[in-house]
Amino acid sequence: MADTKVETIARLAQWKIESFGPTTPYKRSEPFKIGIWNWYLSVEKNRSMYIRLFPEPSRISKEQPPVARFVLRVTTATPNRRPYISPIHERLLRTSDDFACPIDMNFQGRFIIDVEFLDLKIYPPNGEEGNSIWPSDGIMQSLATQSTLRCLSRMLDESIHADVTINTADGTLQAHKAILSASSPVFQSMFQHNLKERESSTIEIEDMTSESCMALLTYLYGKINQEDFWKHRLALLGAANKYDIVDLKDACEESLLEDINSGNVLERLQEAWLYQLDKLKKGCLMYLLDFGKIYDVRDEMNDFFRQADRELVVEMFQEMLAVWKPT
Repeated sequence: MADTKVETIARLAQWKIESFGPTTPYKRSEPFKIGIWNWYLSVEKNRSMYIRLFPEPSRISKEQPPVARFVLRVTTATPNRRPYISPIHERLLRTSDDFACPIDMNFQGRFIIDVEFLDLKIYPPNGEEGNSIWPSDGIMQSLATQSTLRCLSRMLDESIHADVTINTADGTLQAHKAILSASSPVFQSMFQHNLKERESSTIEIEDMTSESCMALLTYLYGKINQEDFWKHRLALLGAANKYDIVDLKDACEESLLEDINSGNVLERLQEAWLYQLDKLKKGCLMYLLDFGKIYDVRDEMNDFFRQADRELVVEMFQEMLAVWKPT
């Protein structure tokens, strides 16, 4: 029948019913597609009038049932009749029994049912919040970020319009002044003022190998992987401190704090003191003193005290006294 067809555009579905009344108290539409599901509308009248919206029974609606957020609007062909507009519904829809909207107005003859889908989410079986099938600001931002990172990665890998050479301890690398300047106020100052780096378009980073310096560049260009970060994090920490890259310095501190053990705690304590990493220093002292692991490094303590900064040794003794003072 002609009046079972539902027209759709964008997120709107419209069902024009030509005849509805005592002789036809129930109608169901043909299936229509919104999102990844096929849908049905039905209208029925017993004592009250009900409109139902439900997905077509299928594998996709069973495995990925929809959570629909929508508004219903019912309008008659009579110009003077005010339309019925439902509140916003948000329902998990699996079958025709999941949603039945009672209409408190008596619609007969010709009328139009509009369903405006405000959002459609896939219901997760673990009970967490579903993910919308339609792009949101967050999704678009994520896509834009991924595209930008791909472009930056190509710029670094292929030296596209590279305009600065970095001399490391064992080789040279190509980079871009704009990226370095945006990432570090120290690099920015090099290229803004009449320093030799500005004139020669060359930076000397001889305290880093080309491998560790490349790890620094991949971080600045947004493409570093976890393995390279862990492998070079001490070198990255030194570079972050030297070139005032705050977010990298914080990331290195958090990483070094995660795997303190008896074999590295004294080295970590030295790094924390050298680079003024208060959180890491506190973690090392707690590991040694509060948790009693200082006994595990007794053999290494003599070398540590000979080489450590005098102020650090004094601070350690003060911490020891605080932990072990008589109660």
